[in-house]
Amino acid sequence: MAKASSVVQTPTFKKSVKKLKPNQKSELDIAIKALMAKPSLGEQKKGDLAFLRVYKFKMNRQLTLLGYSFDDGTLTLELMALGSHENFDRDIKRHT
Repeated sequence: MAKASSVVQTPTFKKSVKKLKPNQKSELDIAIKALMAKPSLGEQKKGDLAFLRVYKFKMNRQLTLLGYSFDDGTLTLELMALGSHENFDRDIKRHT
């Protein structure tokens, strides 16, 4: 599998990132770098969220979900959502 050559952030994702503290931002950056190196790391959602992959990682010792899509043709990683497990699916449906 090829590496992602570009990363695109949705406005919703950018808003979530703005609220992060510097230490949380650095943990997020590590997760994004891991996804850029291997975009298939995340788990494919099912049903009406089948377009979405979710990568789970720890931020401040709390499980955090990073929702993204990956277009293999253009090698673009589109970062869509960031949040805790609680209500993640409901919130992503609201913003799509």
